[in-house]
Amino acid sequence: MNRFDKPQPHKSPFPLPRFIVALAALAFLSFLIVTPSGLLNKTDIICSAVCGRISEHSFFIAGRQLPLCARCTGTFIGALVGFFGQAVVLRRRRAAEFPPPRILVILASFTLLWAADGVNSYITLFPNLPHLYEPQNWLRLTTGALNGLMMSGLVYPLFNFTLWRDAVPERTIRNLRELLVLLLLEAGLIGLTLTGHPLLLYPLALLSALGVLTLLTCINSMLVLMFVRRENVVETWREALIPLLVGFTISLIMVGAINVARYILIGTLGVPLLQ
Repeated sequence: MNRFDKPQPHKSPFPLPRFIVALAALAFLSFLIVTPSGLLNKTDIICSAVCGRISEHSFFIAGRQLPLCARCTGTFIGALVGFFGQAVVLRRRRAAEFPPPRILVILASFTLLWAADGVNSYITLFPNLPHLYEPQNWLRLTTGALNGLMMSGLVYPLFNFTLWRDAVPERTIRNLRELLVLLLLEAGLIGLTLTGHPLLLYPLALLSALGVLTLLTCINSMLVLMFVRRENVVETWREALIPLLVGFTISLIMVGAINVARYILIGTLGVPLLQ
């Protein structure tokens, strides 16, 4: 039976909420204290957990490399834009069904473009191998943003379906017109980034780190809910805070563990001052 047809009995989402809040606060404070000082350095630490940050593949604003390479900047901020577009612009706050098949095909083609451009870019690292075209950072950014939109189109309804007791049985993206709205939002992100205006350094850095943590938190929160078998029991955002804090704490631990492993293996933390 489809769970939309018959509501399940309500359960308390998580025991020991104060302990979970305290643990999340401890993880966050530890991150602030242990990581290098400076807001940009902290965004670098978060983003270096998911990105190689090759300087030639990255944008520089006001002489400072962005926390993510061009492709990952598009992917993670693009996913954040996709979440915002579906939840706020399209008003699908608890929508829990995937887009229709033709929209999914288009979204899948975005990921294929992203992968193809990535493979072509990787081939250029080997001078003796032929490649289709010279990679460009604007193209990396664009294909990354399209892939980020695809990721948000899959993660957002799955997150709603897993979290909410009263998730709405409607598609997050209903038709091509709504997809075009989201594409226009992504185009705005691409256009702003390509201007390279100095005032955009901190906003883009913060959005990059927020995009990484948002995706990791959503995925980890879903995994935790499934692991403890508490799917579909949350009714309010106050209740949702507990599984989200658990997912956020796990995400910070993952970021820390990846950076420690990176430092042990190659001797860098992804921060310019510590290269």
